Amino acid sequence: MPELPEVEVTRQSFADRIAGARVESIHMGKPLRWPIGCDVDALAGWSVGEVRRRGKYLWLPLSGPRERQGGLLIHLGMSGSLAYGQLAPAGKHDHFEMITDRGTLRLTDPRRFGAVIWGESMDAGTPGKLLAGLGLEPFDAQLTGAYMRERLKGRQVSIKQALLAGDIVVGAGNIYACEALFRAGVDPRVAAGKV
Repeated sequence: MPELPEVEVTRQSFADRIAGARVESIHMGKPLRWPIGCDVDALAGWSVGEVRRRGKYLWLPLSGPRERQGGLLIHLGMSGSLAYGQLAPAGKHDHFEMITDRGTLRLTDPRRFGAVIWGESMDAGTPGKLLAGLGLEPFDAQLTGAYMRERLKGRQVSIKQALLAGDIVVGAGNIYACEALFRAGVDPRVAAGKV
């Protein structure tokens, strides 16, 4: 599964090039984890804003006619990847394409655990529900030892599971959680509240 650093690198790989692009069409392949939640044909002519990241999610803001606002929340799932540019024709595992006047944004996801979800904002509808319980970003100034102690206090799940949950700090997957615990000399099976 792509972890936070991979998702951020993905964002950086196309964010500057897609900002300001105009949507020409959107095509959906086989169903992903959840339905997109909008009429994709109605998004033709909308403009793309500055791509943001929250945890392992990407937010692609869109501006439409008559000052309408919204966006697409994208999650890469277990095996997904995004590419942007002048791409070859879609293949078997390409399940979302947004064609713009500058290139095509494509989600390739062989296992189809990824998601592309419409929302009026990051805080509303399905995107808001998915993002509401997320913890702090790894470089947030509030992420201190005291914060971690307070949030882990009394938790019976393993420290590894507590890190993977994403409600304390976002972005750690199996690899990063294991590596961080190894470097800290902490057994990943220890109850989180005892660390």
